[in-house]
Amino acid sequence: MLTRSLRALAAAAVSGAALAAASGCGGGQRAPADGADDGLVEARLADRARQVAGAWDGSAAAAAWRSGYHPAGETVQPPRGGLRGRADERAFEDGRFVLRGKPPGPGPENGRVTWSRGPALTRPLVGADAAYRSLARSPVAVAGEPRLTVTGVERGEMRVATSRGPATVPAWLYALDGYASPLKQAAVLPSKPPRPPIGRARDLPGLPLHRLVGTAAGGRAVTVTALRGACDDGAVVTALETRGSVVLTPSVRKRERDDDAPCTSQAEMERVTVELDRPVGDRVLLDALTGRPVPYQVMRGSTP
Repeated sequence: MLTRSLRALAAAAVSGAALAAASGCGGGQRAPADGADDGLVEARLADRARQVAGAWDGSAAAAAWRSGYHPAGETVQPPRGGLRGRADERAFEDGRFVLRGKPPGPGPENGRVTWSRGPALTRPLVGADAAYRSLARSPVAVAGEPRLTVTGVERGEMRVATSRGPATVPAWLYALDGYASPLKQAAVLPSKPPRPPIGRARDLPGLPLHRLVGTAAGGRAVTVTALRGACDDGAVVTALETRGSVVLTPSVRKRERDDDAPCTSQAEMERVTVELDRPVGDRVLLDALTGRPVPYQVMRGSTP
């Protein structure tokens, strides 16, 4: 039996940086045209969410998803207590790191992902060199720009929220100059997502969700980054909950504006937290527009 949570939550902006993508102001899928029945569009979006849930619930794709390793939270975790000061936060966000010495040599090709319940999973590991390159996205230091200095790298473990609950995974531990505890980065590659049992919606307004940021402790809320047009008032995400899935439907709040006012064709990211009626658990978190699981962050060069 379906239970619905249609809470439209205000979004808190994560970044003002624009993406070179189709937006609400230029092209691409968008809010309804002038004069369209907003209620009809809302009904179509709600019907699409029910179709996505119906296609996934009880499907082979859902079973495959639950048997794999799919992160539901950040796979790079800062030192205990967080980074100190805005300069270090900026260096981390921009990927500005400096490595003293050399990372460890080649280790095992595979590692085990373990959960408190259910079978463990063996997955390929990312070597220290490749892992560090995915972390240090801006290797060329510019004078005056903040950076984090890595004084050592070693193998270890970390806890990661996943689609099957919290898991213990192999990790690379980076000792940072000035910090007592390491920065941790998951060293195991996620499982390949199954082929979705439903296709992408081609005739509905809106832009797909950008990615999953994380799941709150207890699983009663999820945070995603959504896209909105530069001339929209904000992103909105509603949730349809079933026994087997949580379908998130992204849309935007339109801004009242003068038709002659200029509007650039770009999309901006916003962070949106969606509260749920009950914990996510092992339910599949889906994007209503794409019909696929909400994307999650992976290492550069790897594809979930």
